[in-house]
Amino acid sequence: MFRRLVPGFIVMMFVLVQVGQAQDGVRKYFSDTAAEVKATDDPAQKREILTNSFQTMSEALDRVQGSPLISKDDRAGIDRLKAVLQDNQDELAGLNGFERVPDAQINSFTDYVVQSMEQADQQITISLVAALLIIIIIILLV
Repeated sequence: MFRRLVPGFIVMMFVLVQVGQAQDGVRKYFSDTAAEVKATDDPAQKREILTNSFQTMSEALDRVQGSPLISKDDRAGIDRLKAVLQDNQDELAGLNGFERVPDAQINSFTDYVVQSMEQADQQITISLVAALLIIIIIILLV
């Protein structure tokens, strides 16, 4: 019995590490975007950086969601993640009932986006396959 438990435990630990690394990849993507925004002085460039980041993530989520490897549960999780992302995009641009983020507050908004995506990542569960596909597609798009 011990011989069966050890390999199963090792496989389980490997999967958990992979899920953590995939989630860290999404967090790193938004953290890198935040650093780029903060390093820029021009508000128009800041908005462009954020908009491009949102569009890249949205495209990656759309591609992953269309994959036959993704389960219904993953599709639902991706839909929720896309909704959070769309709300952030709308708030930046002042669309769909949101007040446009003032130029002077874009850096703070960027911190808020990173935090909201981290919270969404913790509350929205997607499988390892979906998380890894998202990271791979982001890497290919950037």
